[in-house]
Amino acid sequence: MTIKDIPPWELLQKKMTWEQLKFIHNKKVLDFGSGNGMTADHFAIDNDVIAIEPDEKMLWDRFAENDYIQIKGDNRELKNFEDESFDVILCHNVFEYAGEREKIIKEFSRILKTNGYLSILKHNRAGRVMQMVVLLNNFEHAYKLLEGKNGNSQQFGKINYYEDTEILEWSDKFKIERTLGMRTFWDLQQNQEIHKDKTWQEQMLKMELLASELEEYKAIASFHHVILRKK
Repeated sequence: MTIKDIPPWELLQKKMTWEQLKFIHNKKVLDFGSGNGMTADHFAIDNDVIAIEPDEKMLWDRFAENDYIQIKGDNRELKNFEDESFDVILCHNVFEYAGEREKIIKEFSRILKTNGYLSILKHNRAGRVMQMVVLLNNFEHAYKLLEGKNGNSQQFGKINYYEDTEILEWSDKFKIERTLGMRTFWDLQQNQEIHKDKTWQEQMLKMELLASELEEYKAIASFHHVILRKK
């Protein structure tokens, strides 16, 4: 797989995430739920990276330009790591689909070093409602989300939404250091052709990064990037 195979919206999200985590250098990193390996491969440029992914199809043609260890498995693999093994754990778009959230995050707290970083990317319900109403005209789905019901993803199935602060209820070992918005404007742009324009992509990335820091735009972003530290 090459960067040309990645949809523009996914590439935007990756670039935003990497920029928000640009402080990660010369660290021991775990990418849990690594998908196609694009993020693991990026951080493997100058970090020691281990990636875990359960979906075999995702691994068939994963990004592997840089050296990192890829494990096919799920949360049961976490028990194989010693206490305080990692400086950073990445868990991107995973907890919406995981049935054992508390078990996983308690393992994260065990294998992450004190003051280590946990990076979580998650769906934001308000942003999804905006997308359903403005972009897709799917009022039925929007009503259900407003009522507190869960949503659906074509690729991964049921989306079990959770609030940013619920992470702290699953484990008392973490504190939230930063919460950033992700894809505030992109998902409301109905002109699909302009998505392919490189100049437009660059301008959109710049605007998204600026808005990601501002509370009023975070509130309606499609995703949140929650960066936590282990106490």
